[in-house]
Amino acid sequence: MKILITGGAGYIGSVLTPTLLGLGHEVTVLDNFYFKQSTLLDCCQHEKFQIVRGDSRDEALMKNLVARADVVIPLAALVGVPLCNTDQIATRTTNQEAVEMLCRLAAKDQRILMPVTNSGYGVGEKGKFCTEDSPLRPLSTYGVTKVKAEEAVLSRENSISFRLATVFGMSPRMRTDLLVNDFVYRAVYDRAVVIFEGHFKRNYIHIRDVVRVFLHGIEKFEAMRGRPYNVGLDDANLSKLELCAVIQKHLPKFVYLEAPIGEDPDKRDYIVSNARVAAAGFKPEWSLDRGIRELIKGYTILRNSVYANV
Repeated sequence: MKILITGGAGYIGSVLTPTLLGLGHEVTVLDNFYFKQSTLLDCCQHEKFQIVRGDSRDEALMKNLVARADVVIPLAALVGVPLCNTDQIATRTTNQEAVEMLCRLAAKDQRILMPVTNSGYGVGEKGKFCTEDSPLRPLSTYGVTKVKAEEAVLSRENSISFRLATVFGMSPRMRTDLLVNDFVYRAVYDRAVVIFEGHFKRNYIHIRDVVRVFLHGIEKFEAMRGRPYNVGLDDANLSKLELCAVIQKHLPKFVYLEAPIGEDPDKRDYIVSNARVAAAGFKPEWSLDRGIRELIKGYTILRNSVYANV
C-alpha cells in the first residue's frame, strides 16, 4: 500500500517506518526534523521510501501528499504535557488543526489510522476501568488537542483511532522523558528517583506493540474502522510506586522515595481496559519486564554525558 506518515521520523515513526518498508509498503514520511534527528538514514536504501522535509500544517503540501496515499498515519504532534505547555499555539495547530485539515483533504475511501492518548480519560473513578465508552476528561492542553483530533478522525467513516497507553522501549529517536524510560534511566545511572504523587496510576505499552497494532489495524481495517481502541498491557495498570518496584527487581540497587510535598504537573490517574482491541484480535507481545531489560541494554549504549566531566 501507499502509506503517508506525518512525523515519521519521531519516536514511534522511527520504528514504524522501517517496519512498513520491510513489509513491502511504499512509505512517504513528512517531518520537520525539529529535534535534528537522523533516524531514517537507513531507510534511504529502499526504492519505495520517500522523505519530505516540511510541516503537517502546510495545506498545499499536505494536499499533494495525501492525494497519493491509500493510508495516512498522522504521528506529527507536540507530545507530552511539559513540551505542550511551552508553546500552546503550536500544540493546538499541530495536534488538532492539522489533523482536522487532513480529514478535510482526505477522500472518503482513504484510510486514516490515528494515534491519540488515553490520557484523555483524565482522572478515572477509583477501581473502575476506563473503556472506550468512558467519558473523556482531558486535563492538559496535550490531552484536549488529542481528544479533539480524535473527534475529527472518527467523524469520517474510514478511520481508526488508537488510544495509546504510556509508551516505553528503545527507538532510534529515543525519548528518555517518557515515564518508564525515564525511571529506568535514573535507575541505571542515578540509582535513585524521587516520586511525586506516587499513587497515580496509568497504563503502559511497548513501542513495538504500538507498531504491531498499526499493522493489525491496516490488515483488519474493514472490521475495525469507525471506532477507538485502547492499546495497553492488561497487567500493567500500575502506580508510579508499583512501577518502581518492578524496575527494582531488575536493578536491586535502585532506591525510590515518595516526596512528602510537591506535585506532578501531569495529573492523570486511571486504569484502562484493553478488551476491545483484544476482541479485534490484537495481543501485545512485549511485557513490562521484557521492555525494562531492553532499556537497560539500550542505556548501556546511550548515556547523556554531554555536560558532565565523566
